Amino acid sequence: MTGFREQGSGLPLMLLHGISSGAASWHKQMALKGFRVLAWDMPGYGESPMLAVDRANAGDYADVLAAMLDRAGVWQVVLVGHSLGALVASAFAAKFPERVLHLVLADAAQGYGQAAPEQREQVWRSREQQMAQGGEMLARTRAAKLLRPGARAEDIATVATGMCKLRAEGYLAAAWMLAHDDIHGWLKRFSGRFEVWCGDQDAITQPELVQGLALRYGMPFTAIPLAGHASYLDNETFFNQQLLRINEEVRDECTN
Repeated sequence: MTGFREQGSGLPLMLLHGISSGAASWHKQMALKGFRVLAWDMPGYGESPMLAVDRANAGDYADVLAAMLDRAGVWQVVLVGHSLGALVASAFAAKFPERVLHLVLADAAQGYGQAAPEQREQVWRSREQQMAQGGEMLARTRAAKLLRPGARAEDIATVATGMCKLRAEGYLAAAWMLAHDDIHGWLKRFSGRFEVWCGDQDAITQPELVQGLALRYGMPFTAIPLAGHASYLDNETFFNQQLLRINEEVRDECTN
C-alpha cells in the first residue's frame, strides 16, 4: 500500500513531492493549522510499492493517489503538486475533478511529452546516468541546486537526505514519466481553476517558464520571494501563508 504521512485535522491538504524527494521533505507544512495534512511517498519512493504498470504516465500515478485517499477516508482535497508532483496533480485533477477543492502547481515540471524524440531520449538518459551514480552522489552534486543561493544548511540537509533515500527503480519510473508525459495533455482536460507558484530564484524550473504555464491558461501566478526550486523549504513562511489563504477561500466557498 502507498505510504503517506499525516498530521492535524480540518480541510484535507494533499502534498505531492518531486522526483528526487519524498514525503519527509514537507516537514515545514505538516503542522499547518486548519488542515488535515497528508504527504505521500509516490509509488517507488519510501516504503511505497512500485506501480504495477511499466512505462507509466501521470494518470497511472493519479489512480494510485485516488486509492490512497480512499484508504485514508478522504474524498476532496486541496491538492498541491511540487515539481514532478505538479504533473501528477494535473493528471489527478483531469481524471477526478470532483475530488479537487483547489489545485496548486508549484515550481511545476511540465514534462517532455511534446518535445522532439531526441530531447525526450536525452532527458531520460541523463536521469538514468544520474541514478547510476547512486543517490548519495546525487545528493552531493545536486542538493544545493534545488535551493536558493546561500540556502540554510538544514534545508540543504533535508534535500540531501531525501536524495540519499531514493530507490533506483522508483526514480527511474518517475524519470520515464517526466521524459514522456506532458502536463498540458492533462490540464486541457481539466475545466476547473488552478494557481501556479514558483520560487523567484528557481534554477530548475525557471520562473519565466512556470509563469508561462499560468499565462497559457489565464490562471494566477505567484512568485515566492527568496526561494529556489524547493520553495516550500526556502521560504516556508510565505508558502504556508498562501496555503492558509486557500484554506480561508475554500471555507468561504463552502459556506456561501
